[in-house]
Amino acid sequence: MRLKFVPPLMPTLVEKPPEGDGWTHEIKFDGYRSQIVRDAEGVRLFTRRGLDWTSKYRDLAKAAGDLEVESAIIDGEVIVTNEAGLSDFKALRKAITSRQHDLYFVAFDLLHLNGHDLRDMPLEDRREILQAMIPATGRIQFSQALPGDAKAIFALVDQAGLEGIVSKRKDSKYRSGNSTAWLKTKAYRIDEYELLGVEREAGKPAFALLAECGTRRYVGSAFITLNREMRKRALFCTGCDCGGPVRLEIHKLPRK
Repeated sequence: MRLKFVPPLMPTLVEKPPEGDGWTHEIKFDGYRSQIVRDAEGVRLFTRRGLDWTSKYRDLAKAAGDLEVESAIIDGEVIVTNEAGLSDFKALRKAITSRQHDLYFVAFDLLHLNGHDLRDMPLEDRREILQAMIPATGRIQFSQALPGDAKAIFALVDQAGLEGIVSKRKDSKYRSGNSTAWLKTKAYRIDEYELLGVEREAGKPAFALLAECGTRRYVGSAFITLNREMRKRALFCTGCDCGGPVRLEIHKLPRK
């Protein structure tokens, strides 16, 4: 039987992670949400929107072909790590085009296995089966649950410089689309940058071009979603020691 891509379950963004024994918590990786589909015709890898990227993920497709299963649909994230072992989104695109050996697929859910649809099973049961089929080493890795209470876990993730955590109801079924059975909590940094300029595109929020204070070295951009009064205030110098014309305090640096 040829298996088809399953639209992913999308977590809801919340300000703080849920408490209680009914939840499990995992690291929120900074990569491309992806899906492995393996059946009698081979292995295919899909993007979050269902585009076939098997040719872009050749090494990962080979690793999925080595799993000791007949057929499977695995939900996960394609990532590349930096020297500190953290997922590095900036390096991901380059790794896809020129450093396939640096790519990893972090598996966190199992939707289908050997002819059986597992989506109605409780999450903790699906993940137990998934963990058993993923080798301890290799390009495909299992997303381990983090021990401890939600508040302590999030504090440690924040201190480590990770993007955040995803909390999931242990007894939840897998349903495509937006869901409150999975909740994502992002860790934000607060930094100050010099404003190089603002770009605008019709129908989209303006975004600021940012540089390090003092060096004017370009570091990236951020969407400006402030209200009119806050935007007006942001466009006047606040006395930055670097001598730049404008200083912005960016609170929500994560991209997604």
